[in-house]
Order: sequence, then structure tokens, then C-alpha cells
Amino acid sequence: MFQLVEFLSRNRNFILFVLLETLSFWLIVQSNSYWSATYFNTSNYYVAKALTLSNTVREYATLREVNADLAAENVRLNTLVTQLQQQRAVDAPPNYQPDSLFSARFTYVVAKVINNETNRANNYITIDKGTLDGVQPGMGVISATGVVGKVRFCSEHFSVITSILHAQFMVSTRLVRSDEIGTAKWPGKSPDFIDLIDVSRYKTVEKGDSAVTSNLNAVFPPGIMVGTVENLTVRPDQTFYDISLRLSTDFRNMSYVYVVKNQLRPQLEELQKRLETERR
Repeated sequence: MFQLVEFLSRNRNFILFVLLETLSFWLIVQSNSYWSATYFNTSNYYVAKALTLSNTVREYATLREVNADLAAENVRLNTLVTQLQQQRAVDAPPNYQPDSLFSARFTYVVAKVINNETNRANNYITIDKGTLDGVQPGMGVISATGVVGKVRFCSEHFSVITSILHAQFMVSTRLVRSDEIGTAKWPGKSPDFIDLIDVSRYKTVEKGDSAVTSNLNAVFPPGIMVGTVENLTVRPDQTFYDISLRLSTDFRNMSYVYVVKNQLRPQLEELQKRLETERR
């Protein structure tokens, strides 16, 4: 208390000056309509600026929660789209009616990317979901924009994904306009492009055509974007096109991915094993 009194006593002249200046300013604003309007317009402007800055900071602070909510919503939408695609397949005959369990066989688990490689010959991605979340090796992984890769290893809380940017990763891919099926395989160069091989040169392929996962996938739902045709060439001695796809997924800026669960995959693998046994 003594220090406060001492401070006021030592600075009394300055405090009196500030009070008189404030009183003078208030009297001018109250008695003059021009300065009154100017004061309120100016104060409203700076108050609005302060509120805008405050809202911006608050929105930035909640971006993590917003992204998580959007990722969860994408899971629901992906499940719904996949079911509709299976029920209304473009190439299905009119009287074809898929089994309800078959059309709903794909479900999704949202995961956050915690490590991502793009500059190696064989690239891997690490996510924050593992066996405790139902993730198993061999499951497909997609993003909101397209194919990402396939689960390679799992622990209880983490999983390592073989990225599509891997020399040994291949995915059956269909060109939407030409309805031709080939295999997408990364040539080990730019993380923005992937090759599409085994597409016959005698089929019409156009630049800009969309490439999506085909129906010949047990790992990925059909219709998931892989990329778009960027360049295509064919040499006289070749049977197939040389096609370069621009990947639909930006691997340098991935935050969330979706692990694809095929509920019927164990049955399919069991049948494949029995078939291989019969062939031996």
C-alpha cells in the first residue's frame, strides 16, 4: 500500500495530465457532432479489427479438431459412396442385384499420418492406428483424394504402409472414358506421377482421362481415384501405350488417411488358397 501511494505521489503530475487530456477529449466528442461521429467510426473500425484477429486466432487453434471432424465425416461418406457404387455398378446387367453383405463389405478407419516418405525408391508411411483399432497387414489405405497404399506391418497402436510410391506396389486401374484396365506402377521418379502399363495401343485413350481402381481389387473399393492421364506415347514396335498419370493424392501434404476394411476378404483369401491347392 505504501508503494502504491509513493508511486501516485511521484507521478501525480503525469497522472493529472492524462486525466485532463481524457476529460478534454471526452468533452470534445460530446459537444461536437463531427468529432463524435469520427470517434465512433474509428472505434468501431478497430474493434472490428480486434474481433477479426481474435476469431482468426480461435479458428486456427481449433483446426486440429475441425480436421478430425472432417476426417470422420469423410469415413461416413466413403462408406455410403462405396455401397451405392456396388448397388448401381455401371457395367452390371439390368437384372443384377448384389448381395447386401457384399455391397456393404467395405468399412473405414480414419488415421493420422505421423511419418511420410516421398524421396526414396521405396517409400513408406506411418499412421497412428494399429491392431487395437482393427488394422491388419494387407488392408488398403486411401486418402480423401485417392489411393495411398497398403498396410505392411502393424503394432498395437501404429502401422507402416507401403506407399503407392514404392517400386513393388501395383494396383489394378481402370480408365473411365475408354473403360480399359491396366496396372499402375510407380517408376521411382517424381512423387507426382505414376505409370499405367498394359493398356492396348489399339484402344482410344485421351489425355485428361480419369484413372480409378478397377473391380479387380480385393484391397480397394472400385472407383477410387488414382490419377489423370498426363502424357501418353506409343512406339511403332510396342503393343501397349506408355501412359503417365498425374497422381490425384498430394503425398507431400497428407494429414489423414483411411484404412479400408474388406469384411469379406478372409472368405476370398480362403477360396484362393483352396484354388491354389487344387492346382498343385
